[in-house]
Amino acid sequence: MKAMLLTGLRQMALRDVAAPAIENDGDVLLRVIMVGVCGSDVHYYETGRIGSQVVEYPFVVGHECAAVVEAVGARVSRVRPGDRVAVEPAISCGDCDQCRIGRSHTCRRLKFLGCPGQMAGALSEFLIMPESCCLPIPPAMTFERAVLSEPLAIGLYAVRQSVPMRGARIGVLGAGPIGLSVVLAARAESAERIYVTDLRACRLEAARTAGAQWTGWAEDPGLVEQILEREPLGLDAVFECCGQQAAVDQAVRLLKPGGKLMMIGIPREERISLVAHDARRNEILFQNVRRQNHCTQDALDWLATERVNADFMVTHRFAFEQTPAAFDLVAGYADGVVKAIVRVGGA
Repeated sequence: MKAMLLTGLRQMALRDVAAPAIENDGDVLLRVIMVGVCGSDVHYYETGRIGSQVVEYPFVVGHECAAVVEAVGARVSRVRPGDRVAVEPAISCGDCDQCRIGRSHTCRRLKFLGCPGQMAGALSEFLIMPESCCLPIPPAMTFERAVLSEPLAIGLYAVRQSVPMRGARIGVLGAGPIGLSVVLAARAESAERIYVTDLRACRLEAARTAGAQWTGWAEDPGLVEQILEREPLGLDAVFECCGQQAAVDQAVRLLKPGGKLMMIGIPREERISLVAHDARRNEILFQNVRRQNHCTQDALDWLATERVNADFMVTHRFAFEQTPAAFDLVAGYADGVVKAIVRVGGA
């Protein structure tokens, strides 16, 4: 089969590799149709690592995907050949202390699609996943929309981990696909007022489409004061979605006493810091967000019923052999890109 391999920093090649085969009774062989290009994929493309997760070349990335079931193991009953599915990219053991308390996303033996040291990714013609990770999609749902369930699930999980949304006033710093997913989820859960910042006009426009009532330029020196003029008591929660120290500093200043700072962005630096006096004095709550614990099916249901519409996020589409161009586009924030989708195979 064909797979798109990372072969070095900012280098990719389409090569023939061995096709996967069903080895366990619970395995599902998938024919990959579409893969979304995620910011974490681009981290690996540009730097070869995220923290301690270091690429050993060659390696296949990609985890936002939709597929068709090609074959199933003997004990698989949830899906059958020909079914169209979205893929939950995290494989948890189900037995460790984390899984037993409902934290499968921090499973001690977690394997994540396209994560170095864990398992190869979805940018290949075929893929093996366990039955539990294959989520059937309705006939009317497009593969593109199914791919969007993965980032939307992260936004939904972040919102659920923050504060009660009904009547809440929140900030979202960074309007890429994850930030936009937070906006969609917050609006669906009845947030009262949503303030969004970014460095690109096209993404601020997308944020308004998603439901933000106010958008602003992230590097405006008067940004915090402009928001606090409208919200003199401060914001209930701020979602940091860009991995930037400046955004963390803004978030601390924007939050009301007891407000919650949700860290979703992936910093490229080893450390971030807080102004200790401001964070302590206002008893700011600080929480990291790790992927999308138990929210992918809900995200699919929301998309299927159009409780949210995330279709506007897909701005660029590429053929499989054009994957390097898709990664260059996303890495350079070029041509107004929000979400790029790679078509790997035909449906």
